[in-house]
Amino acid sequence: MSAPPPTVPLRVVAVTYSPGEVLEGFVESLAEATTRPVEVVLADNGSTDGAPERAVARHPHVRLLRTGGNIGYGAAVNAGMAGLTDGYALVANPDVRFDPGSVDELLAVATVGPAIRTPEGELYPSARDLPRLSTGAGHALLGWAWPGNPWTARYRREREAPRERPAGWLSGSCLLVDVAAFWSVGGFDPGYFMYFEDVDLAERLTRRGWLHVYAPSAVVEHEGGHATRRQPHRMQRVHHTSALRYLSGQYPLRRHAPLRLALRAGLGGRMLVSNVSGRVAAGARFQRRAEGVGRAVRRRGRS
Repeated sequence: MSAPPPTVPLRVVAVTYSPGEVLEGFVESLAEATTRPVEVVLADNGSTDGAPERAVARHPHVRLLRTGGNIGYGAAVNAGMAGLTDGYALVANPDVRFDPGSVDELLAVATVGPAIRTPEGELYPSARDLPRLSTGAGHALLGWAWPGNPWTARYRREREAPRERPAGWLSGSCLLVDVAAFWSVGGFDPGYFMYFEDVDLAERLTRRGWLHVYAPSAVVEHEGGHATRRQPHRMQRVHHTSALRYLSGQYPLRRHAPLRLALRAGLGGRMLVSNVSGRVAAGARFQRRAEGVGRAVRRRGRS
């Protein structure tokens, strides 16, 4: 699918839940991220800090869509995407800041996932393989203590130099979505409150023959951790519950029942440990720095 004409606004959907001052940085950074007009839809899950209302008052291209309550990330994105049938849309967390030209780079490459940089300058492994039983178990059990273990390395593909390539799944914190593809599988599964909704979407799209491409020539910065810092134990529970939902769905048959029980026990145990150990809760540290990644990838691609 080709990129939308320059005169057609690109819809940007952000799910908000009392996002604070980071929302202003999100909206302002979009002005330099693309030369196209944009319409920003804030799918609001019940903010009480007034930040979405301030953004609407300051920026005429920002619209507030109240979802009616804290319905979860995927369901709110679906609501923000309503009415679109083709072209592209950008889904992003409100604590993302876009590097200049990054959205235009995504549209020019006609791909979906940028390089994501943390505020500490690390390269977030946002383009991973779909989790399988062996890599998922090794990553979950050993990643927090041994970040460079072979299972985590295989899953996150951090030993590879950043380059444009296919990926099993791409982080939902910033994702350029082919709208027709998105709706062909029903959008995000609202059964995931948070976490793994992007993995599940990618798996369903893959089964339909769609390709997911990582484009590190586009770079954004993602602060991350807002929901986790506010409610750490609840978010750990949600994260492990979502992981169980996804992995159990890969083994749905009656003969898989012992495996599903083992997954429930293993993930339940890890959740309990993560509630008392911040190191386990944090998971595997990132293994690459992000300095110059967008410029370096552009140079390689044009040489």
